[in-house]
Amino acid sequence: MTTVRTAPTHELGAERLAAVRALLDAAFEGDFSAEDWDHTLGGIHAWAEDAAGLVAHGAVVQRRVLHRGGSYRIGYVEGVAVRADARRRGLGGAVVDALERVVDATHRFGALSASDEGAALYRARGWQVWGGRIAVLGPDGTVPLPEEEGGVLVRPAAGLALPDPGAPLVFDWRDGDVV
Repeated sequence: MTTVRTAPTHELGAERLAAVRALLDAAFEGDFSAEDWDHTLGGIHAWAEDAAGLVAHGAVVQRRVLHRGGSYRIGYVEGVAVRADARRRGLGGAVVDALERVVDATHRFGALSASDEGAALYRARGWQVWGGRIAVLGPDGTVPLPEEEGGVLVRPAAGLALPDPGAPLVFDWRDGDVV
């Protein structure tokens, strides 16, 4: 069994960060932008290595979400990938398990935007599609994001309830893909 380790971005070091970036570039077949990379940094990373190097990775970063007049600190999952030759061996689930423990310990709830292929992994682990509206608090105010509705998955932190989908989740602004 491969061991999954966790650490904040600043403890990964230049060599491991370069390996993470290479894994994500390969896994997303060149569709992993500079903004996507930026979104992956600054939180807690979970990864597994084998004799050939980095085999799986994911990160959870802190974001702020406004909902019904409150501001929630949430754990947003980013940069989850498994090396092509190591897929379907439970490594993605092991990495996500480590990330969920971070969410449970330090955030109100977890959120993510998954590819169609990746969404099955999260749904099998109890993540659910957010049934409400999605928006972003941008430089010019609140902007609805109807194109993101149905694509954001959420998971309550241990012992906490999810927010009411009758009101929108308003995410903090960031460059690139907002959610």
